[in-house]
Amino acid sequence: MSPKNRKKLEKVRKKLDRLDNEFLRLIKIRTDLVNKVVKLKEFKGEIVDTKRIKKILFNIRRKSLKKKIDSTVTNKIWKNMILTYINHEKKKFKKK
Repeated sequence: MSPKNRKKLEKVRKKLDRLDNEFLRLIKIRTDLVNKVVKLKEFKGEIVDTKRIKKILFNIRRKSLKKKIDSTVTNKIWKNMILTYINHEKKKFKKK
């Protein structure tokens, strides 16, 4: 890689690092909200809401296409995030 390209690469990576920090801040907020949601649920069976998951994924796909983002990428990201938070809720759930 040329020195010029190496410098450009470093600049882009710094931007990615800043973006990662923003993701972490947002994930913290989302996790706090999920923790509030799990406290409201009375039964473990309420953790997985298939209708809501389908609606979320549909909306993410629609918004991705509108913003010209590869919807395969966003779908995989959201599916993984949803599954991760389902597991998180199951661990946190302390009722029936």
